[in-house]
Amino acid sequence: MNHLQRTGGLSALINAAAYMVGMVIVFTVLAPVLDAEPLEYLSLIEENKTLLILWHIIIYLVAGIFMIPLTLALHERFKEGMPTLSQIAAAVGLVWVATIISSGMVIIHNLNVIVPIYNHNPEQAETVWLAMSAVGEGLGGGIELPGGLWMALVSLAAVRLRKLPIPLGYMGMVVGGSGVLTTIPGLYNLGYVFGLGAIVWFVWTGFILLRK
Repeated sequence: MNHLQRTGGLSALINAAAYMVGMVIVFTVLAPVLDAEPLEYLSLIEENKTLLILWHIIIYLVAGIFMIPLTLALHERFKEGMPTLSQIAAAVGLVWVATIISSGMVIIHNLNVIVPIYNHNPEQAETVWLAMSAVGEGLGGGIELPGGLWMALVSLAAVRLRKLPIPLGYMGMVVGGSGVLTTIPGLYNLGYVFGLGAIVWFVWTGFILLRK
């Protein structure tokens, strides 16, 4: 159990680092074209394809893989006191893992497909990109339901069992709730609250699991 807890703690810190890399790229490389027309965005993709692929590998594939030991570590921590809630949370967490990794693979594939099309026919590339990116965003790029629900559930267990600091538990419920609320039209931007809050939550949880 101690080995799993330490592995989960390290995984939480890796997830925090992945989120921070994602935020840095968004507000630096992508900042000039966040509200640009599709063709301007495609031009940026063509110029920075390798960087963008690496970025998506980090924030989707690496983060998704390391979510697995974190999910299992928290399940192990809570399963004796609240077995049903812990099992539900673990199942939701693994669903989140599946959506993160699937979304990452779809987006990386899109980048490899769209650049050759853009070089020959930018207008066709725009149509293809809009269709393909909708799939990737739908899987895990926009609505934060699985991640928010998982964080809220494990934080609820943490509060009730006192196996993580109480402030951390309440914070996780608030941050997780903001992720769940992204399913409501008009509240999509709460994804930024979830992303920034999740960084703090991952770091705090990681150090707790490593220490214990």
